[in-house]
Formats: sequence, structure tokens, C-alpha cells
Amino acid sequence: MGLAMSSDPPVAAGEVVVLVLVDIAPASRLWGWSRIVLGARALRGVPGLRFVKVMGSGFEGGFGLRPSASIQALFCVFQDAAGADRFTAPGGALQAWRDRAIDCFSVKLRAFSSRGSWSGTRLAVVAPAPQAGPIASLTRASIRPSRAWAFWRMQPAAQRSLALAQGCRLAAGVGEAPLLRQATFSIWDDAASMDAYARTGAHRAAIEAAAGGGFFAESMFVRFVPYDAQGSWKGRALG
Repeated sequence: MGLAMSSDPPVAAGEVVVLVLVDIAPASRLWGWSRIVLGARALRGVPGLRFVKVMGSGFEGGFGLRPSASIQALFCVFQDAAGADRFTAPGGALQAWRDRAIDCFSVKLRAFSSRGSWSGTRLAVVAPAPQAGPIASLTRASIRPSRAWAFWRMQPAAQRSLALAQGCRLAAGVGEAPLLRQATFSIWDDAASMDAYARTGAHRAAIEAAAGGGFFAESMFVRFVPYDAQGSWKGRALG
């Protein structure tokens, strides 16, 4: 993917990202919706947290236009591992989501490749590219309103190919706002599996169209080394 251009904002060193997927229990869904409305204010005062997005998801955690009534995601960037550890520890700030969830999955991430920015913030590259083992990927974009229909026409085929991709352990579609601010998070057996998916089929066609079509007002593409996975997703333990 390459490094971000020098015109991007400066980065902080030593940071750790925590990605959380949570399916809110029916009795707590009003609380869950209030977290999305509050956004970053829902995690105000969490030590070491320098950037956060509280997001919704597509139906069943997918990528379509139909929203989920219960699934949401947290993308939290901490200044260092100590802050991430406090956040995910029993009784930490994440406990409020765990206590209200049917499923709650969290994973810590260190970026080894990063390009672009999210709300003017970009991620530090803090890890070497792994020689083996799992990797994670985040692709997010602010879609230009004039290009939204053309972008979403490509999504069903790309979603089906991701769901069937060999080596994909987990994939979720999340976003800050319907239609226009979207992200995809995925975990893969290894870099070869992800690269094979990226070079073929509907996903490659979508990327080529996006590159030449001026779809995005802002975008970010990051690859991570994942570690310390905890919890379950869709009834499956992923720790």
C-alpha cells in the first residue's frame, strides 16, 4: 500500500489501535444508539485516547445499505500500549459495552503500512511488516455525494467475494454515516491471502473504479499486525 504522502498530518509514535465490534442486546439498544449519537463524547476522559470513532454497521455486520439495529464498532487510537491495555481490561471503559452485548470482540492492532487520513488524522507506522501469521486491514472513505450511487452499485458483488474469500477470518462493514462515510475491517490468515483477494474479481474492479472515478473526498488504507484478540463475534469465540 505504501506510506502516506508527506502532505498528510504528522503522526504520534508508539500508538496502538483497538478495534471493537459489538452486538448490543435488545434491552440495551437505546443505550447503544445513544453512544452513536454521542460519538467521541461517549469516551471522553479515557486515558491515552487520542482519536476515536463510534460507528454503526450494515445489517448483520455486512456492507449493504440496510443498517443494523444493534451492531456497532469502536475504532480507538491510543498513544501507547498501556492506554489500550487499560481500556480493554476487565472493569475498563470497554466494560460498559461488554455488559450490554450479545457478542463483543476486541483486537489490538499495530500499523505496519498506512496511507491517507481519517478526519485529518493519520496513523503511525509502528511495526515491521510480518513475515508470517495473521494481518488485519482497514479501508475507510468519505464518499463524495455526487458519486455515492456509482460507488454503492459495486458493493453487492464486492461483499459476496469478501465473504467467500479464502483466508478471511473476519470481515465487517461499519460507518460513521449512512451512504457517505464507510469503512471495512478484516482479518486474514496472512498477507498472501489478503493480496490474492485484492488482486482478483469484484474487489479489484471496485478499487480500479475508485482510483479513476474520484469517489472519495478523503480515504485511509491501513494494514496492521493484530494481537490480543478477546471475546466472540456472531457466536464464535475469536480470542
